[in-house]
Amino acid sequence: MTLDLALRLTEILLALAFMQQSAEHLAGLRDEQVIYGPRLIMSGFLLFGIATPWVLLGLLGLGLLILQRFQGPYNGGSDKMSLLVLCCLTAARWLPSEQWQEYAFAYLAGQLVICYFISGQVKIVNPEWRSGRALQDVFRFSAYPVSEDLRGLADRPRLLWFMGWAVMLFEVLFPLALFSRETLVLALFTAALFHLANACLFGLNRFFWIWLAAYPSLVWLQDRVVL
Repeated sequence: MTLDLALRLTEILLALAFMQQSAEHLAGLRDEQVIYGPRLIMSGFLLFGIATPWVLLGLLGLGLLILQRFQGPYNGGSDKMSLLVLCCLTAARWLPSEQWQEYAFAYLAGQLVICYFISGQVKIVNPEWRSGRALQDVFRFSAYPVSEDLRGLADRPRLLWFMGWAVMLFEVLFPLALFSRETLVLALFTAALFHLANACLFGLNRFFWIWLAAYPSLVWLQDRVVL
């Protein structure tokens, strides 16, 4: 995959993620509409490749206003990933040499790998995750399940134990996927299904598009460094 193609795919996926996030705030408070209305319009420009470098700068400026408005990344991991993708993409479009553009885009790919690995490492050292108790508590007590019927899964400890270990092993072993194109494609497809399942089960819909937006950088980097 060429750098230009990977950047363009990232722009499209980032635009979709931002359009989804912005639409959630259009019915909110007035000061939110003032920020997210222009963000939605700029995301449309980004989707169709209109004045892309300048649109990215504008989105970055709005991103800083959003941080100020909510006193930080109020939605946690998805907001942090949104800023990471946006900053790396903006740098890759504005840096003067192709070498530095590649460095900026490679940084995004590296952070994606680290993100999955650290997430798995944190879980696997936690005895509640190893025993399956963590997922039981999520389904039984948290506000995340999108349906009350899903709380019944808390009474299936063997299934949740298997699900927990499947997630942990996938995340800690994710860096190994870089050794071949086939394993990387399979790993990214699996990761996308994981985020889709989180959206369906727990309502974590923001994580789906924004994590997918980082995937082209990893496919590009694997092509770039693996012979």
